[in-house]
Amino acid sequence: MTTSGLPVPFLDLKQINAHYREELIAACTRVIDSGWYIAGEELVAFEQEFATYCGVQHCIGVANGLDALTLTLRAWKTLGRLKEGDEVLVPANTYIASILAITENRLVPVLTEPDPRTLNVDPERIEAAVTGRTRAIVPVHLYGRLADMPAIMEIASRRGLLVLEDAAQAHGAGRDGRRAGSWGDAAGFSFYPGKNLGALGDAGAVVTNNTELADRLRALRNYGSHEKYHHDFQGVNSRLDEIQAAMLRVKLRHLDEDIRLRRRVAKAYLDGIACPDIVLPRLADEEWDAHVWHLFVVQSEHRDLLQSHLERSGIGSLIHYPVAPHRQTAYSGYWNEPLPVTEALHRNVLSLPIGPSIGAREIDAVVAACNCFIA
Repeated sequence: MTTSGLPVPFLDLKQINAHYREELIAACTRVIDSGWYIAGEELVAFEQEFATYCGVQHCIGVANGLDALTLTLRAWKTLGRLKEGDEVLVPANTYIASILAITENRLVPVLTEPDPRTLNVDPERIEAAVTGRTRAIVPVHLYGRLADMPAIMEIASRRGLLVLEDAAQAHGAGRDGRRAGSWGDAAGFSFYPGKNLGALGDAGAVVTNNTELADRLRALRNYGSHEKYHHDFQGVNSRLDEIQAAMLRVKLRHLDEDIRLRRRVAKAYLDGIACPDIVLPRLADEEWDAHVWHLFVVQSEHRDLLQSHLERSGIGSLIHYPVAPHRQTAYSGYWNEPLPVTEALHRNVLSLPIGPSIGAREIDAVVAACNCFIA
């Protein structure tokens, strides 16, 4: 237990969703009473609202975040923008979904090391990794922090590369008045329940300003069909259903306030945690709008001892992520080059509790537990 006797779970979705309970029930009831549960008015409305929020023309709802990435790359293949064997640059320290989407399309993922300060992909390393076979970049806005999109887009423009933002953790992150999802040629979002904008089940979306890509994605998610029983492409069944769309419409209205509350927690941690064995995220004053704190990730060379200490103190924590993609059995033998920055991060990172429902007492308990850690 904490010194205050107050347990602090890593993430309490029940408490978070209780804030919108009546609105969620009303939205669910509206769908049930409509008698229409797939590809109806709720989906159309959410797609319009989320596209407007991101500052783009099109949003295409799909079943989950992995499908958002996979189907976008697949759409570019059907449009002749990519072909099997093309190289796609992707951060080495990402969640495996970013890479699964690439290999599922028989494209070649080229892993690039992150910037040790931001933990996002390093544009200089992207530039160095470009070859004659490179056709796309998948920057990941890791932990809710916008990658250096101006630099990445400059490289992409100069080199003629497609850019697919993996914005699964960055709903609402922004820079220079532009939100995540509006920088690249397209962006994939996840609405997994634990995300800043989370459904009450699996859900995802692609956003883009490219009408041709949007039309192709709408067919691919629906068995390759624009018209029922007429199939122009070999598609899949990956549709965002009406109830999840209705849930997301409710929570989208509260997203900016939830981000404000997350930033409040993050600032309290940054101001309060002073343990010399804990390395805090580094953020310049002008970078606050670029971070929505999906996760608050610290580092420690004694990570496992720190996690055990926090557990004894009643503080929940998780590791994002314990095993780097290039060390996963699924990709055994796929990469041989050393990735020292990535491997050090995966040994040292630990995520502390953060969310819109965490109060002052919980914040104080986390800070106190961290500050009494002795490696």
